[in-house]
Amino acid sequence: MNLFRSAQAVADADGGGIIDWGSVAEAAKASTPAGDLTLSSEEQAGFRADVRDARDRLRAAGGVDFDLPETIEIQHRHHWIDANIETFRRVVDPLEPSTTVLPGVSRTINTGTMAVTMGFLGRNVLGQYDPLLLADGGHALYFVRPNIRRVADDLNVAYPRFRRWIAFHEVAHAAEFGVAPWLPEYLETRMQDSVTAISAGDLDQATFEELTTAMTAVEGYAELLMDRAFDEEYADLRAKLDARRGSGGPLKRLMSRLLGLGLKRDQYERGARFFETVADARGLEAASVVWERPENLPTDTELAEPIQWLDRVDP
Repeated sequence: MNLFRSAQAVADADGGGIIDWGSVAEAAKASTPAGDLTLSSEEQAGFRADVRDARDRLRAAGGVDFDLPETIEIQHRHHWIDANIETFRRVVDPLEPSTTVLPGVSRTINTGTMAVTMGFLGRNVLGQYDPLLLADGGHALYFVRPNIRRVADDLNVAYPRFRRWIAFHEVAHAAEFGVAPWLPEYLETRMQDSVTAISAGDLDQATFEELTTAMTAVEGYAELLMDRAFDEEYADLRAKLDARRGSGGPLKRLMSRLLGLGLKRDQYERGARFFETVADARGLEAASVVWERPENLPTDTELAEPIQWLDRVDP
C-alpha cells in the first residue's frame, strides 16, 4: 500500500471530464494491496466445481434454465478495480460537468472521492455477478480470491466451504439475469435517470423507488434460491458475516454507511421474506414468474404484502 502515491495520483488528476478515471484507478490500486493470487491446481479445481455445482443445483431447485457467463475470473483486488472502473465511468461520464469557478479543484475532489470508494470496495468485495450494465451486452462472474481467503480466516470458517457459499450466491444472480433478458436495460435506465437527477440536486422518487424495489427483488430471489439449493446449512456463515459487517474501525463503518451496504442487507432480508412467502404459498417455480416481464416485479407495497402480488400476477 502506497498512500503517498495514491494522494499524488489524485493531485495530478487531469482531463476534461468531472473525474479523471486513470487517476482513480492508479490511486485506488496504490492504496489497496493486490493480494495473493497463487492458486494450486486443487484450488482451481475447487472453484470450477463450486461454480458448476451451483449452476446444476440452482437449475434443479428453481426450475430455471440459464447459462453461466462466458467470462468467469478469479481475481486479485487490482483486477477487480480495473474491471469495475469502466462500469462506474459509464454511469458518471454522461453527466454534465457542474459549472464552478475552480473546475480543476472540483475534478480533483470527485477523483479522490471515487478513488477512495473503489479502493474500499476492492478490499471488501468477495464475489460479483456483473451483468455489464451500460455496456454492449454480456455478463461476467468475478471472485476476489484474496478477500474470500481473508474473510474465511477472520470468521474462522473453512475456506473451501466459504468459497463454495460465495459461488452459489453469485451464480444465483446469474440465474436471475439469465431468465430475465430485459432486466439489465430496466436497471440501467433507472440507474442513469436517478444519477442524473441527483447530480442536478433533485430526486425522481418514483424512478428511485422502482430501482430500489427491483434490486430488493434481485437480492431476495437470490437468497431464496440459495436457501433451497445450497448443499448444507449456512446460518452460521450468514450470522458471522453480518456480525463482521458491524465491526471494524470508524472509517470502515463510515464507508459502509456511505456506500449503502447496510441498505443492501435490508434488501436481502425484505426480499427474502417476500419470496419465502410466495414459495411457501405456491412453490418455488411460482416465485420465478417475477422474471417473465417487468410488469411482474413487485411494487414497494407488495413487498410487504406478498399475497397481493400473487393475486395480481396469478402464477
